[in-house]
Amino acid sequence: MPALDIKRLRSETPGCDQRIHLNNAGAALMPAPVVQAIQDHILLESRIGGYEAADARHDAMLAAYQSVADLIGTQPRNIAFTENATASFSLALSSLPLARGDVILTTRNDYASNQIQLLSLQARIGVQIIRAPDRSAGGVDLQAMAELIHGERVRLVCVTHVPTNSGLVQDVRAIGSACRDAGVLYLLDACQSIGQLPLDVADLGCDFLSASARKYLRGPRGAGFLYVSDRALDQGLEPLFIDMRGADWIGENRYRAVADAKRFENWESAWALVLATGEAARYAMAVGMEAISRRVIGLGQRLREQLASIDQVRVLDRGSELCGIVSAAIEGRDPGELVTALRARGINTSAQRQEYALLDYDDKRITASLRISPHYYNTEEEIDQALSAIREILQGRR
Repeated sequence: MPALDIKRLRSETPGCDQRIHLNNAGAALMPAPVVQAIQDHILLESRIGGYEAADARHDAMLAAYQSVADLIGTQPRNIAFTENATASFSLALSSLPLARGDVILTTRNDYASNQIQLLSLQARIGVQIIRAPDRSAGGVDLQAMAELIHGERVRLVCVTHVPTNSGLVQDVRAIGSACRDAGVLYLLDACQSIGQLPLDVADLGCDFLSASARKYLRGPRGAGFLYVSDRALDQGLEPLFIDMRGADWIGENRYRAVADAKRFENWESAWALVLATGEAARYAMAVGMEAISRRVIGLGQRLREQLASIDQVRVLDRGSELCGIVSAAIEGRDPGELVTALRARGINTSAQRQEYALLDYDDKRITASLRISPHYYNTEEEIDQALSAIREILQGRR
């Protein structure tokens, strides 16, 4: 497979001229075609009207569904556009007819917002939340997970593919296989893996996949999507608060949900962001997901190896498979202050607080961490500059 043309990719990324951007797990730099897609549609809305612009770009809207579907190996009918990954997750979660005593199985590394939503269901409905244990080496214990999946009254398995707080990559394919064997519905949070790792929903075996556009996919903020499997659609699953986009009012006391995943959409959407998400998916496929994944993982490994050589730094990432997200604890330093100091030098990173990953941070005996997340358009020189800056800051040099 040919190597990535990093120079060309950087030339198509205006932000590369402004910063060393190592906060791609937060929001990546958009490439020029994605920015142009937003600007073009907003300008069209300003000239002819919002509804009229949507009608005029109908074919482009359909192409956005196709591009996102192609990215994850499905059909446009299985894609619903949403505001973000959390909105997608909650829509999927709300579609299940859960009852008191039903079990939702998850992990100790699932995203904080997902955990909070599950706890809210537990408080309101009386469902039981079970978290599968981790292996000592990191990542969920797959044998324990499989045994729990086959347990009594497990109605849903929720797993975050890549946690926001570390470079761990969960073995979501093995979990999907266990769910299929047991006939249990499977909700996969791909917020941090979409655009970073190749994903094929048939291979993953998930019934729902929630994703954000702004992270490694390099799309805009305020946009995301939800994949809904044919199995979930055929079971008649629909969001609790279904919208007139997702259903037709056909009688005084009756409505009928639409046949495809659009039953999970709302009537009002930011169509400029939908078009940009489609463009981001096309851009990622043009670059090549396998090549993207290899480069991001390689840059992450370079970071870990060099961070580990700094006396005050403890690299926190654990697991048999790691991605481009790198997390570290800095002895005697507040990661938030370090983020500010690095930003003053034109280097973007982020700080993760304990409430973002309560269980994982309790296990690691930390209250915060520095998160550094490179993307394929970053260079080895930028990685080295960031590491040099960290050393200088820790040594008290300006």
